Amino acid sequence: MDSGYYAAVSGWVARGQAVDTAAANLANAQTPGYRAEREYFRSVLTAEDADESQAGQAVNRFGLLGGTRLSSAQGPRQRTGNPLDLAIEGNGFFAIQTASGLRLTRDGNFHRTQSGVLVTAAGDPVLSQAKQQIVVPSGEVSAGADGSLSAGGAVFGSLGVFEPANGGQLQAEGANRYAAAQGAVSQSRSFAIHQGELEGSNQDVIRGSLDLLLMQRQAEMMQKALMIFHTEFNRTASEDLPRV
Repeated sequence: MDSGYYAAVSGWVARGQAVDTAAANLANAQTPGYRAEREYFRSVLTAEDADESQAGQAVNRFGLLGGTRLSSAQGPRQRTGNPLDLAIEGNGFFAIQTASGLRLTRDGNFHRTQSGVLVTAAGDPVLSQAKQQIVVPSGEVSAGADGSLSAGGAVFGSLGVFEPANGGQLQAEGANRYAAAQGAVSQSRSFAIHQGELEGSNQDVIRGSLDLLLMQRQAEMMQKALMIFHTEFNRTASEDLPRV
């Protein structure tokens, strides 16, 4: 079978998956703390002995979408004036305690509960460097660039800013919440906290729209190529095979 068919199939599958990724990025272009996902490619192996067969050799000349990775690009910071809105510049994520365990987020839209606990907009407690809940006393709160929190001139806590341990990857859970493998995180050493600001999505609408349009057109091209191959296969089956 013509190896061009395998190329078309690989391209069509990869572009179809990339369309879904581009659509999700565009849908979250206005979500605070959202990290855009970028696709990467790999070679596909049909079996352990794939290279020993003609079909395996043909397939492995072409790439398939291996998955997606989160973009680490900085999102734009927007001034809100709310003293409990916090934005991270640089590396790292805020740690929050959820029903599923420790999770990470760049969305610093926080508020104080009636009992004084610092929580996210969804009500999940924000964690300190020691991975404990932060109780905010009454009065005006100040946040230092290093994450230290103070009220009335007295430091009462420090925000935990973490990264996946050993350079691990994050798994997205929803729009702007992420899970590290087995919950393994380490403290970030390269960041600055900005009080009264929120970090926006690092996916802008213009690029997101162009990416989606490009992926859709490429998927359509691969689909047309497959139709051409199918037409050729049908002609071979109906005209050439009967002569054998």
